[in-house]
Amino acid sequence: MQQSTLRWKTMGRAIKNTLISLVGFIFVAIGLIFILLPGPAILFLPLGLALLSLQHEWAKVWLKRCQRLMRNSAVQLDKMWLRFKYRKP
Repeated sequence: MQQSTLRWKTMGRAIKNTLISLVGFIFVAIGLIFILLPGPAILFLPLGLALLSLQHEWAKVWLKRCQRLMRNSAVQLDKMWLRFKYRKP
């Protein structure tokens, strides 16, 4: 009886890990498609990488890169906005 519950638990864990990876890869693929086409790539790529980073070390590295690029872009946009806002007419 204990063996069968242990088997179900490990099988459930394997299915869960597979589903997380599958959904993560799907979100990353959608994000990459939305880079070329108009769409919310800025949402799908980090979400997919976050899901994949739960299980894969390489995804953690790419997620950190993505976060760094997004943060730097936000800082640059803030600077541009402040220059535009306080420009002399």
